[in-house]
Amino acid sequence: MEVNRKQAEIRIKKLREEIRKLNFDYFVLDKSSVSEAVRDSLKKELKQLENRFPDLITPDSPTQRVGSALSGRFAKIKHLTSKKSLEDAFSEQDILQWHERIKKLVLNEPVEFVCEIKIDGLNMTVHYINGKFVRALTRGDGTEGEDVTHTVKTIESIPLELNEPVSIEVSGEVYLPIKSFEKINKKQKEKGEDLFANPRNAAAGSIRQLDPQIAASRELDAFFYELGQNNLNSSRTDTQEKTLKTFALLGLKVNSEFRKFDSIDGVIKFCKSWHEKRNKMPYAIDGIVIKVNSRDQQKKMGFTAKFPRSMIAYKFPAEQSTTVVEDIQVQVGRTGALTPVAHLKPVSVAGSVISRATLHNEDEIAKKDVRIGDTVIIQKAGDVIPEVVEVMKNLRTGREKKFKFPHVCPVCGGRVERKEGEAAYRCINPNCSAQTRRGFYHFVSKDAFDIDGLGVSVIDDLLDFGLIKDSADIFKLEIFDFYNLPLFKEKRAGNLYHAIQEKKYISLERFIYALGIRYLGEKSSVDIAKYIYTNLKRVSKTPLNVGKKPVARQASLFEEEKLVSASKSRTKEKTMTHEHVKEDIFTPLDVLETVNSIKADDLLNVEGIGDKVAEAVKEWFLVKSNTELIKKFYKYGLVLYAGTAGGPAKKTKVTGKGFVLTGTLSTMTRSQAKALIKEAGGDVHSSVSAKTDYVVVGKEAGGKLKKAKELGVKIIDEEEFNSLLKS
Repeated sequence: MEVNRKQAEIRIKKLREEIRKLNFDYFVLDKSSVSEAVRDSLKKELKQLENRFPDLITPDSPTQRVGSALSGRFAKIKHLTSKKSLEDAFSEQDILQWHERIKKLVLNEPVEFVCEIKIDGLNMTVHYINGKFVRALTRGDGTEGEDVTHTVKTIESIPLELNEPVSIEVSGEVYLPIKSFEKINKKQKEKGEDLFANPRNAAAGSIRQLDPQIAASRELDAFFYELGQNNLNSSRTDTQEKTLKTFALLGLKVNSEFRKFDSIDGVIKFCKSWHEKRNKMPYAIDGIVIKVNSRDQQKKMGFTAKFPRSMIAYKFPAEQSTTVVEDIQVQVGRTGALTPVAHLKPVSVAGSVISRATLHNEDEIAKKDVRIGDTVIIQKAGDVIPEVVEVMKNLRTGREKKFKFPHVCPVCGGRVERKEGEAAYRCINPNCSAQTRRGFYHFVSKDAFDIDGLGVSVIDDLLDFGLIKDSADIFKLEIFDFYNLPLFKEKRAGNLYHAIQEKKYISLERFIYALGIRYLGEKSSVDIAKYIYTNLKRVSKTPLNVGKKPVARQASLFEEEKLVSASKSRTKEKTMTHEHVKEDIFTPLDVLETVNSIKADDLLNVEGIGDKVAEAVKEWFLVKSNTELIKKFYKYGLVLYAGTAGGPAKKTKVTGKGFVLTGTLSTMTRSQAKALIKEAGGDVHSSVSAKTDYVVVGKEAGGKLKKAKELGVKIIDEEEFNSLLKS
């Protein structure tokens, strides 16, 4: 209904009052009486009214506020020393393997270790100048962090003045003691407000409060353990042990549970000793950080792209549960690998219902003596992948059955073999239907071609009806072909046909990944794509006719009209254009020629590429059937562009930032959004953490939105996301 100016003025006033109240509750009192969607809806209505009656806009309107008051964001400041993540270890074997790697980097000279308990809190960096506290920053993206000086200054265990007038950058963990956490939740419950999920979330939410008095009331504490830029005498910090002792002398709080060891055996015993002790501590602990003690050896070991090689974080065993193995079945993967999978009685582990767990290979089954009918302990390795940890043999009844590993492919009946040095059996039949199907599933997966509407069931139908024999055949399909499939009518056929045509323009790294080359994951596909792009022998300059949509070549005029109608019926915004493709374009044949000109030894020089990957890439492109496949891609009109391989065209507000996507977007698919972020130089994270800069929220957002609120991470809607991409 149309409103006049007087009505708008009254409505605007009401909206502002309500939004201010809801914002105060959420950002200051750390509670939420309504969902994020409700607040967004009210703000959207206010903005629309103000746009229509701009003379009613006032400086104090919620739509005019910028910075932390409305968004929860604070000013970002560059760290003096960049922050690195730590590689995770989940077992004794992981620690031993890390130890073997680092020994080689210092020519097997003696190595000492310092073990520090890993506090489950919020990483914080504090700057002191001439002994005076001047600034506190969150970890952020490792390069820059949020300025939270106003709340960190309220933590009494962090000195505002050191015992010596030194200039120093120190990092540590701000945490909430368990008793304080319980006290806060008790108050929250008494007030009928939402409870904090855990001490870490409560600490993070407290630090990101706008009102420092709220943080001051929550009894936060801190430990320090890492040294950045400083003007200390190097002799005081040439080992990690000395550094921690120097911190204590300066007045910085250090956790007294750290220990030094001269052998890896001592380190492992120390880690195991904390499995039970951690539950008796007054604060939450999620592991042990193991560091090489010598600063000189740390420098020699250097860094990988993500981690310092001289440190590793041992994570305590994940939440475990028991269940029964109801069956063991073998799956055949796209590379022919036979993988035994335990079918379990469904059970909840770490918040997920688990009904299957991989048993990896024949050796693993024999080692753990897993039998059908066994009661087993299962866990999520790294809180992600379900695995069988141990068999509870005392619970056996005698009716359990040993599993016999098949020596022929369970799908095609072909011969299987196990090469020397490998753990897996593989079906060596190149025409095995299981391999073919899984290869197709991989080809259209979200990190590969991601063709809207072309899922597993449609691939199965296309194969069963004999409409495709290899992945290139997807691009020769006509509109009429889909009419042969179950549940396909004009509209769905038109939508899928056009979705396929759109994916004839694809980034190089997605194309490489989609080929399904053995050992080649998403990350290594990007590395290979970059190398291929820099070595292209010729580059096509043929312009793309982006705006024109092809129709079936043999369609009648009547059918063309149906196709156009079906295409228009799709959500207009869902179809991405290729206006962002500004770099040179090239063809699959260019890639084939370039790879054939590269030696396997050359690929070994690519960062992140090892022997197996280099050899697999070269071997794949030498197989005649694969060469013919590449030629078919060219024949059916595939055009490639550099994408991430060419690097971001220019530095934008997205460059270097971490994003998490949640909910359904209306203008693009999740994979399309992910691709655009990467092409603009950003990173996409699978979960929300202190490293996340933005959480992009679509319809029906889930737990990631709640986590973002708890951590105070910047939340943006789809409109803001699109604006950010264009910045």
